[in-house]
Amino acid sequence: MVQQTISLGRPPPQLAGGWEAGLLLFLVLLYAAGALANPTFFASTEALHALLRDTSRIGIIAVGMTFVIVNKDLDLSVGSIYGLIAVVFARLFAPGLLDLGIGSAIVLCGLLGAAIGLLNGVLVTVLRAPAFIATLTMLFIGRGLVLALTQGQAIYYSDRAAEYPRFFHLGEANALGFNNQILVFALVATVGACVLAKTRWGYETFATGGNEQAAIYAGIPTRWVRIRAYLISSLCATLAALLSAAQDKGVTPLYGVTWELTVIAAVIIGGASILGGRGRVIGSCLGAAVVVLIDKVLREGWPITRIVVIDGESIAVNARFTLPAGAVLVFLGLLLVAAVLIEPYLIRRQIAARAWAWLRGRPPPPASEMGGVALEGVQTKGAMASDLAMTATGVGRFLARRDALAIILTALLWLTGLALRPDYWWNLSNTFAILLNYTELALIAVGLTYVIAAGDIDLSVGAVLALAGSTAAYFLKVVGADPMTAVAMGLLAGMTAGLVNATITVGFKLPAFIATLGMFYIARGLAAWFVAGQQLTGWPEGYNLLGRKANDVLLHFGVSLPQGLLRTVAEVVSVQTIWMALVALVAGVVLAYTPFGLKVLSTGGNLRAASYAGINTNRVRFLALLLSALCASMAGIINIAYFRSFNPVAGQFRELDAIASVIIGGGSIFGGYGTIIGSLAGAAAITLVRALLQLNVQGFTMPQHWINVFIGVILIVAVLIDIWVRQANLVGRLRARLAQRKPASEAPHAG
Repeated sequence: MVQQTISLGRPPPQLAGGWEAGLLLFLVLLYAAGALANPTFFASTEALHALLRDTSRIGIIAVGMTFVIVNKDLDLSVGSIYGLIAVVFARLFAPGLLDLGIGSAIVLCGLLGAAIGLLNGVLVTVLRAPAFIATLTMLFIGRGLVLALTQGQAIYYSDRAAEYPRFFHLGEANALGFNNQILVFALVATVGACVLAKTRWGYETFATGGNEQAAIYAGIPTRWVRIRAYLISSLCATLAALLSAAQDKGVTPLYGVTWELTVIAAVIIGGASILGGRGRVIGSCLGAAVVVLIDKVLREGWPITRIVVIDGESIAVNARFTLPAGAVLVFLGLLLVAAVLIEPYLIRRQIAARAWAWLRGRPPPPASEMGGVALEGVQTKGAMASDLAMTATGVGRFLARRDALAIILTALLWLTGLALRPDYWWNLSNTFAILLNYTELALIAVGLTYVIAAGDIDLSVGAVLALAGSTAAYFLKVVGADPMTAVAMGLLAGMTAGLVNATITVGFKLPAFIATLGMFYIARGLAAWFVAGQQLTGWPEGYNLLGRKANDVLLHFGVSLPQGLLRTVAEVVSVQTIWMALVALVAGVVLAYTPFGLKVLSTGGNLRAASYAGINTNRVRFLALLLSALCASMAGIINIAYFRSFNPVAGQFRELDAIASVIIGGGSIFGGYGTIIGSLAGAAAITLVRALLQLNVQGFTMPQHWINVFIGVILIVAVLIDIWVRQANLVGRLRARLAQRKPASEAPHAG
């Protein structure tokens, strides 16, 4: 019997391959298209030089991000790290501030970058916080610190930079005529590519991202491998920030805004898999060049000729067409989602290789494995907490509830405000003024409770709020529509965003945080696009009634309440508060007492078991994401009625507040738990924290940007409490261990 040997073909290339060759060809064609559309810019050598220079910083960060994504993790904080390091360098180096030497400033910035990377790694690995939550929190904290440290102003130090020509020459052109940043980028890319493809570090990274459980069995220290990737990512962002400092000799508060999106899109376009275990540094660098080039084509626009009539005479004027405000942000969001879809639908299915084999008349290559996880653990957690809630009695039964912490915290915060400023806090109108700020957050938290309980996340709620408000404002002010039409169109725009979120998450099976992160930027860009980046104001009074007090609405319709308690309450309670209460009541009853609510909790608790039980889990998750968008849209409609204007920054940081509200209120970031009462209490706690921090106590008020940093810290603390106190029952385990030691210490010694 002759033994046949089956050839598995050539192993996949480690440094670069066909995908990189395709990207290089696409870059050439794209640049040629840019030169045809705008020859005055792209046909010059300066344009090519500017492209390579700007790609350098994005590409350096993409090198570090490649290690993180191959590890099956994500780092949303790189843009904030880039901005924060640049600001810290300016504060350390600029004259009139700390005025340190260049060496000290660089070392301190390097230590700060390493500390942030280490913190991200520890949060994700040791403390087991989900990567997107941990790094998203760092994104918001970093952005808040940037705004706080700059106070919204640019910092420049060009005069002092002349004292240190060696460092600042890194941001300038060299004797060969191109920027030194390109050389640094080439060096970082070469080292990163060799490390990932040819060293033990790379082998450990691919093994950890491909199957972490199998890597552990193989003796790989996967926890350290993941921490190391976050360190590399943060240090690459730090290096890019220092190069930017060398080039610009200053910093603005907008440094690094949306860069995390650009970098992630670059790495995914470069061939890496969001599911881990796949990626090459060279591909990521080419992906960075693609993203930067497309961005430049869109921002530079193309030349056009306008006809201007002056004194009855038509004159042709050369002009340039550029996209409106927010359009580039929409593109970046679309690019992220499209890039993530490339991997499962093009790379894994080997579309290009199959097409090439078909053209040559050869059999197609074997299909790649679509899975990536050999062992899948049960998702349900926190059984001990549930058992305690069921067996306890009296006050203990209340304290065992997952939402008890939020309710107690709300009461304590309110009493704190009363103690600090009784003159303000005890006033009924001021109390309901705080309630108005609470209403918007509570509405968003109601919808987000369903999403988180179903095991997903929605990072786009603040942007959907802005989109719905922008659409309603556009129809009111520009189109001149009636209030009902404006409300309907605002809700339609927000629900469309929710439909896209649900379709991409459930239909295309992308992680919810990726789909909603893309929508975060798309909706925010569309909101600015509709109003041309301007603030709109001046609605019909019929629309403004949605944000007015109940008594004002009654008077508008000719109803006057008699003096008494009812009128006093009507003068302070707003329509939006009443509406929020009705929505929360219906949502609470549905979640707690109907079959659909049980399906939501079952889906989030254990998706596979729920499917085996006959629950249509796709439908449940789809409806939950739609409900989240509906609640955010209603908040946007009410927002512009209450403020009687629309600002493109409406809803900013609301996703952070809403997630913190649900988690503080007892919801689990892993799904399977959540109550409307708890989320409302969590929203109240966040609202009271903001009110207390903004309270004028003996002439001191905390600046707004520091408040956002504080809320970010609250979110990560709430997530860690959920993981370690509720899920892992850390307190119960410590009590059990102490109880075991006590009898041993009391046992009589043998005489």
